[in-house]
Amino acid sequence: MKKILISLLFVPMICFAQFKDLKKLAESKIPKITKQNTLPDISAGLREALNNGITKQVSKLTAEDGFYKNDLVKIVLPAELQKVDKTLRNLGMSNLADQGLVVLNRAAEDAVKEATPIFVDAVKKINFTDAKTILMGNEKAATTYLETSTSTALYEKFSPVIANSLNKVNADKIWSQIIAKYNSIPMVNKVNPDLKDYVTKESMKGVFTMIAIEEKDIRINIKSRTSSLLQSVFSMQDKNK
Repeated sequence: MKKILISLLFVPMICFAQFKDLKKLAESKIPKITKQNTLPDISAGLREALNNGITKQVSKLTAEDGFYKNDLVKIVLPAELQKVDKTLRNLGMSNLADQGLVVLNRAAEDAVKEATPIFVDAVKKINFTDAKTILMGNEKAATTYLETSTSTALYEKFSPVIANSLNKVNADKIWSQIIAKYNSIPMVNKVNPDLKDYVTKESMKGVFTMIAIEEKDIRINIKSRTSSLLQSVFSMQDKNK
């Protein structure tokens, strides 16, 4: 009877030991999750790509002729003012017409310089609702998302900066002279363009164009992925091409 009792006491101990061995074996089959095999923060990677666009590309617009001598973003006259330009040139006032075009671009260059923090702040606040879809999208998917999701708010903040820049580079004064001369010509339909609205929209379009250039470069050129985050995020895109 004593032997039987001793045997019964050892059974749970043996079972527990076997259970521990089984548990260790099972755990050894499950791969441990490390930083190397976790998914990178796609949203953070896309924001970094957009920030690079501002740092590397948009900054080029702030230099003299950054808009005026860049065919991708140069501000040309809207249809309403093209007839003004043509009429002035036909009347021998080409110098005034040239000056009018230059100052619109100068205003954009000055405004982007002052408003770059607005664009940086907009990127920081982006909440990518479907970051993976954007990552796997076309070569400027993140820029397009930025443009569509922030343009209204950016316009409200950027417009007064443009207004100040138009005045700063004497664009207001020059264009008031141009419009006055044109409207004084007999038989012409008088014009009264909203230069602030036009230059604001064209400047924003230029900014997004330059951001898209950097995004495309990061997407197709591995060497342009200058951080571990960019490398890990955009390598996911590479695998799905």
